[in-house]
Amino acid sequence: MTPRTWLYVPGDRPDRIAKALASGADAVILDLEDAVAPPAKRAARRGVLDVLGSLADGRTAHVRINAPATPDGAEDIALLAADPGGLAGVRIPKCEDPAELRRAADALGVPVFPVLESALGVENAFALATAHPLVAGISLGEADLSADLRVAGGDALAWPRSRVVVAARAAGLPSPPQSVWTAVRDLDGLRADTLAGRRAGFFGRSVIHPAQIPVVHEASAPDPDEVAWARDLMSRLAEHREAAWIDSAGRFVDQAVVERAAWLLDAAASAARPVKEGHR
Repeated sequence: MTPRTWLYVPGDRPDRIAKALASGADAVILDLEDAVAPPAKRAARRGVLDVLGSLADGRTAHVRINAPATPDGAEDIALLAADPGGLAGVRIPKCEDPAELRRAADALGVPVFPVLESALGVENAFALATAHPLVAGISLGEADLSADLRVAGGDALAWPRSRVVVAARAAGLPSPPQSVWTAVRDLDGLRADTLAGRRAGFFGRSVIHPAQIPVVHEASAPDPDEVAWARDLMSRLAEHREAAWIDSAGRFVDQAVVERAAWLLDAAASAARPVKEGHR
């Protein structure tokens, strides 16, 4: 199922990594990029490899590498390509060039998740989403993107957000997760923003603190009335042999409506997953 929460944790902080892995996040991202100071990159790499090699009982983690065109990114890829065990996928930052993404995916051999953080990255959204069979999802890095566009975020990012949603779905990828909500203590703002993102075509989001996890999980859940409608529609599907019909509530139903109902039930199943007990 598509993760609702992607929890970032610094790759050079083993204490925080342990707490992140014990949290209720659907996916944990061991960060080798922005969360790690340049002098600590090498030690972080070794620590992340140790963590991945120690994961057991089907547990996995993702890694965010440094940009592939940088020396640190090249080292990250070389080490992760050695099959370190519990590596579920790799987030690749600052993606702009589909050819560069293909080279990284070929080397890594695991699902890759390009992050678009520049005007050029957004312009190339569909090309990046379809660059390689291992591309499993795309998303925005809104802090870097805002800086590149010279905007203050908010409504100024409405078009790039729509662009990444359309590119993901056009490529047959899951709805993209929202970018990080940086006001960690503003959980009401996080909830409202996540609900707005869901209405705009996003599903779930990246988080940077375990306290954000239950809020995002709650906001990612479909409306109960919509779920009830979807269940009823799917249960009655066999009764209808026409390409389109009017349901019991007088609403028009065709294949697109059926596909939306199926997606709602999948999202509801994701939302029903229990939150593991762990650090909050």
